[in-house]
Order: sequence, then structure tokens, then C-alpha cells
Amino acid sequence: MSKIRMTNLTIQIMIMTILGIFLGALFGEYLVFLDVLGQIFLRLIQMSIVVLIMGQIIEAVGNLNPKGLGKIGAKTVSLFIFSSLMAAIIGVTAGVIFSPGSRVDVTLLNVSGEAIETAATGSITELILGFFPTNIFSSMTEGSIVQVIVFSLIFGIALSFVRIEQKENTILEWVKQINAIILKMIGLIMKIAPIGIFAIIASTISKMGLSVILPMGKYLIVYGFATIFYLLIWFIATSLYLKVSIIQLTKNMFQMSLMALTTTSSAITLPTALHDSKEKLGISDRIAKLVLPLGMSLNSNGSSMHMAITIVTIAQIYGVTYGMSDFVYIVILSTMASLANAVVPGAGLVSLSIVIPSMGLPIESIALFAGVDWFVGMLRTILNVDSDTTTALIIAKGENELNYDIFNR
Repeated sequence: MSKIRMTNLTIQIMIMTILGIFLGALFGEYLVFLDVLGQIFLRLIQMSIVVLIMGQIIEAVGNLNPKGLGKIGAKTVSLFIFSSLMAAIIGVTAGVIFSPGSRVDVTLLNVSGEAIETAATGSITELILGFFPTNIFSSMTEGSIVQVIVFSLIFGIALSFVRIEQKENTILEWVKQINAIILKMIGLIMKIAPIGIFAIIASTISKMGLSVILPMGKYLIVYGFATIFYLLIWFIATSLYLKVSIIQLTKNMFQMSLMALTTTSSAITLPTALHDSKEKLGISDRIAKLVLPLGMSLNSNGSSMHMAITIVTIAQIYGVTYGMSDFVYIVILSTMASLANAVVPGAGLVSLSIVIPSMGLPIESIALFAGVDWFVGMLRTILNVDSDTTTALIIAKGENELNYDIFNR
């Protein structure tokens, strides 16, 4: 039922996006007044972002058993971080090389008429120090997402230790309840997403013209190329480590990859991934049940790449120039923000609303990507699912819990 609702919402957003483009071009400046409706929708999303990030990460990390996971857990999390960083690096690199947002003819001004400034991160030392908060409440107020994530990770780790020591923990239950409320709240807000997206698109087109949507086709092509490139590298590396045929690896993972591509949902694909991991790939039950569910919370390569390449694209649209330290920051920000990837309708738009303001870019720009969110979701999900499964393969190989007879059958 939730899949049907998500599909209907996506179709509604696509229809209203097309309608917004058509009416915005037809009536021009007469629809500028719709901007206020779009702004209200964006603010409704933004108001719960910080709480959403904190809650999702604290619950995911707090549910772990740091003593029980030991070496396997450390290896798994390390691979998750490495693969997400790699995805973000490829996303930034593809955006810089192919410049999907550079051909848009818009003025380099935001909606308030002030020039958009580059959100420079300064030196490497300042960049590193900027990850750590001095006052978490100030970080929350100022919207310093990376600092909020660092605090949430440390809080979650401490909470997991306390939970094990005390056998039960009321705080964790409170966090779960708050998360459920926040997700429900976002779900309610997303019900008006088609109207909000229509208002933003129509008012944007009325002000800037049709040229503002030109990069969407190129953006999808570049994003698709980056996804294929990432999967190719990751599959080659995995097959070499396992000493197996990459063709056989691809064949054994084809069904779960197709499921991920068509459903655009890691949660819906999980049962298929668990089954095929054991019955087609030869991963032990212990490793599969540990790595794959954990990957749903802590490993979102697709989301990491999506945020990285979209930030670069939007920066190009508005003529914002970044330096090397800024690109490093984008990679780390996208990787860390992917930890808070929520399974809610329109999750792609919610993810972008986390990172776009952090780079000094107008949040209104995410509306330009609403019409292609379904296609982006396909690419995002196949990256998430396949990287989770290949990570499980690598861990199983290292623990001598990979059955090659089943894999090669």
C-alpha cells in the first residue's frame, strides 16, 4: 500500500511539474505571486530537518551492539563509509567535468535580489574544525548539518553502550517515538508536495523562462553515467577480491538490481536481496542478516552521489564557483548527510533540502529537480542495494563464510 501511495505521489508531482512549466511559460510574470506558496512548502520541510537528521542517526547507531559487532561491525561500517565517499567523489567529479548546469541562462541573483555568494570553507584546518560543534544548540539553530551529524553519531554510540549496560533504555524508545512522529509529519507535508512544487516551478519559469529547465536532461544523463561508472568500478573490485567472474557476479545480482530499479525502494527490495544473497551469492545467513539491514540505515551510496552531483549542478546554474576545499566539503557533507536518508515519499527532495542551504545555495532550486525525482530514485536505489550486497560479499569472503559452490552454481 505504501508503494502505491509513493507511486501516486510521484505521478502527481510529475504532472504538476509539467503543468507548472506550461502555465509559467504561458502566463509569464502573472504567476510570480505563486512563489509565496512554494516558499511555505519549503519552509514546512525545512522546519523538521534538524530533528529528522538527529533522530534517524541516533536511532540507527543506538540500536547497534558495539560490543557484539566487534571486528565484523568495524569492517562493515568502514566499507560503508569508503563506498559512500567514493560515490560522492564520483558525483562531484562527473558534475565538474560534464557541467550539467552550466548552460542555463539565468541571472546570478536569488529571489530576494541579492547576489549569491560562494560558501567558501576556508583552509583544510578550518574545514576539519568546522565538523565539530562547540555548542550543539547553536549548531541546530544555525543549521550546521555536519556538526549536528557528528553530535548525533557520538550520542548514538554512547546510547548504544548505555542500552547494553542497562539491558533497556527509555531514551532510545523516546527517540523511536519522536522519529515516528517526525516521519509522519513529513509524510503529511509531502501530501501537499504537488501543489508546492507546482507553485515553485510556475513562479520560477515565469521569472526566468524555459531556459532554466534545460539542464534536467543533461543532468540525468550525467547522473546515469556516474552511476554506471561507479557500479563498474565497484563490481570489478569485488570480483577481483572474490576471485570470481564479474559476469557471474552481475548475473547473480540481476534480480535484486532489477527489483531496486523498478520499485525505487531499498526497503521493498530487502527481502529479495536477503534471499538472493544466500541462495545465489552464497553469503552465510549470519553475514547477510547483519550487513544488509544495517546497510539500509548506514549505507546510502546512491543518496551520497545524488546530493553531491546535484549541489555541483545547482552551483553551476547560479554561477557559484567552488574551490578544492569546497569540493572536499561537499563530498564529506554528502556522505554524512546520507546517513540521515529517510524512507519517506519524496525522500530525494528531503535529502536535498538538508544539503543545499549548507552550501549557500537557494533552497528553491530543488524544485527544478522534482520532475525527474522518479528517475533519480531508480539510480539512487540500485546504487544503495548493490553496494550493500557487494559489501556483504566482501565481508563474507573475509570471514570465510562465502559458499563458492552456491555462487558458481
